Amino acid sequence: MTEKTDFKRTLDPYRATRHEFRIVDVPDLRYLMIDGCGDPNTAPAFAEALTTLYPLAYALKFASKADLGRDYVVPPLEALWWAEEMAVFTSARDKSRWNWTLMLMVPDWLGQEHFQMAVERVAGRSNPPRLDDVRFESLAEGRCVQTLHVGSFDDETGTLARLHDEFVPTHGLRMTGRHHEIYLSDFRRVAPERQRTILRQPVAPEPRS
Repeated sequence: MTEKTDFKRTLDPYRATRHEFRIVDVPDLRYLMIDGCGDPNTAPAFAEALTTLYPLAYALKFASKADLGRDYVVPPLEALWWAEEMAVFTSARDKSRWNWTLMLMVPDWLGQEHFQMAVERVAGRSNPPRLDDVRFESLAEGRCVQTLHVGSFDDETGTLARLHDEFVPTHGLRMTGRHHEIYLSDFRRVAPERQRTILRQPVAPEPRS
């Protein structure tokens, strides 16, 4: 029987502890990505992105097992979030002004040729609505601060404020990249109060004056 890799267990960046901010060096990882904007609860593009990413991710998984003899658990959904003003996340929570990139990580033993084959297979079967918008790219985040949030997404504000306004500056750091969330729970099926989400912020040393 083919051993199945679970990246939540084997990759350190998928580990986080509640109430603890941890500095982690994240390696360059490759993802299936789709961009969009607007409230994730109401924007049609968000739902369409989900129904497009997962068939591709599973097409890659099945091809990996059949063609390469390497099986794995499809990694959790991830997203980058950003807006013109950071307060949109930590206080105002105006979701209509949010920009996002939804992502599913792809193992490093799969390449562009596998991605193209997966696109062709999915197009011939279900042809999801945003298939042409998917890209296969690397994400280089490097040094990050992350923690585990348990609860609804709207309850993240206090944790984010402590991360941005307390932990980062008191450790001589500055924020450099986009807010990153990793959804260890399937938010389509898990009650909000039980959702487990890794909150990640890329950082760099504050320049010395």
